[in-house]
Amino acid sequence: MDTEQARGESTLMNIATVSDLEGASGDLLILPVFEERVWGPGAAEIVQSLGDWLESYFDGLDFTGKVGQAAAVPGDDRFGRILFLGLGAEADADTLRKVAGIGGRAATRYARVVTTLAQVEIDGAGDAVVYGFLLGQYTFDKYLSKPKPAQTTDLVLVGDVGADDIERGRVVAAGVALARDLVNEPAAGKKPEVLASIAADMAAAAGIDTKVYDEVEIEAEGFGGLRAVSLGATNPPRMVVLDYQPEGATKSLALVGKGIVFDSGGLSIKPASGMETMKTDMSGAAAVFGAIKAIAELGIAVNVTAIAPLTENMTGGAAQRPGDIFTARNGKTVEVLNTDAEGRLVLADGLSLAVEAAPDLIVDVATLTGACMVALGKKVAGVFSYDDDAAAQVEAAAARGGEKVWRMPFEKEYRSKLDSPIADIKNIGDRYAGAITAALFLAEFTDERPWAHLDIAGPARAENDDGYITKGGTGFAVSTLVALAEDMAG
Repeated sequence: MDTEQARGESTLMNIATVSDLEGASGDLLILPVFEERVWGPGAAEIVQSLGDWLESYFDGLDFTGKVGQAAAVPGDDRFGRILFLGLGAEADADTLRKVAGIGGRAATRYARVVTTLAQVEIDGAGDAVVYGFLLGQYTFDKYLSKPKPAQTTDLVLVGDVGADDIERGRVVAAGVALARDLVNEPAAGKKPEVLASIAADMAAAAGIDTKVYDEVEIEAEGFGGLRAVSLGATNPPRMVVLDYQPEGATKSLALVGKGIVFDSGGLSIKPASGMETMKTDMSGAAAVFGAIKAIAELGIAVNVTAIAPLTENMTGGAAQRPGDIFTARNGKTVEVLNTDAEGRLVLADGLSLAVEAAPDLIVDVATLTGACMVALGKKVAGVFSYDDDAAAQVEAAAARGGEKVWRMPFEKEYRSKLDSPIADIKNIGDRYAGAITAALFLAEFTDERPWAHLDIAGPARAENDDGYITKGGTGFAVSTLVALAEDMAG
């Protein structure tokens, strides 16, 4: 079958299957090895054919099959080169994704790649291998004068791998790659109206309905938080609503993604070093765009609405000032004491709009607080909710999607930190429990519907390559949201 490589501007990669290794050939063969050098599927016969020297060679490399270890050797008459990858003592889907990503990155110079990784006996092995391999080959080279795109044209999976598994891995990887492309794009290239246009074009191709509110409609419709944050920006804001309504769907899911395409902090301005990564402050919006695209292409039977308030947070002469008050979509007034706590202000309108459709579950995704990174580091997202069932649904979906999340306390007694003497609520508390008070703020706009907040401030960006994660935007939450839609569809 033909498939797109996992990049926004994709090249074609053919993904095929063969029943066994005997009749296969290629430029690179990737083989799994378990810890203590226990040969995985297909490895024993290749090791035997290569000769006795291989064991002593591996001894010299201290290659024992630990997770992520790699050892490449010259090939034989069928394969130009052979790459052995460590899977550890017991492989699961997460391990397989990671190792396939390492293989994908190592294979970028090879046109035809053959692997037995999908023969590892775990559920969804084919899905995991395709997903990891494609994302391991992801690069954002749009602005390089001499880009070096991956040369892989064929990926051959050995074994009985189902077409549905291959398709799911391909489609979800493409959704993640779309999100990565949007996050990695410099802010000048994704002004709110440009990003809204990209989302609309993507939606049209996937059969998704689109409504984009311009700056006049944003004011008329009462999106006070989005308007307030946008006041200091030259480029006008947009509110994007994507609607996927498949036949036979009985459940509904609303996804709300924070879309600050650049965050200077506003008048509560960030230091220069704090702005270096702020082109990525729209990672939540990118995630919901990538997720709804994948959900629609997979034909998952659940109604999905993706909402993304898009704006820059800048310091122009009309910018909102500390002490200003605005009225959000749901009628609540907000006193803004720190203009750098702006993500929650635009999400207030997005969540209020989501509530109006009365979905079965609302999930917002945002690079919201540095406090969440302090608590959980840069590889784990925080889950916040007053609803145990909603939180459990997101946690289960994340586990299946291979993304690390941790449920955080939703301490209602901290709500008093947000009390304002002159408005219904203020946008910041004191210096403590900042991630929790941010979630408590958002809860004011959910009308107590089933809701979960996903703070992805840490894992939305990666400082280094790691498995199928590449440096830069990660596309975190796409996989979780697709799995969540599948779970809701039953």
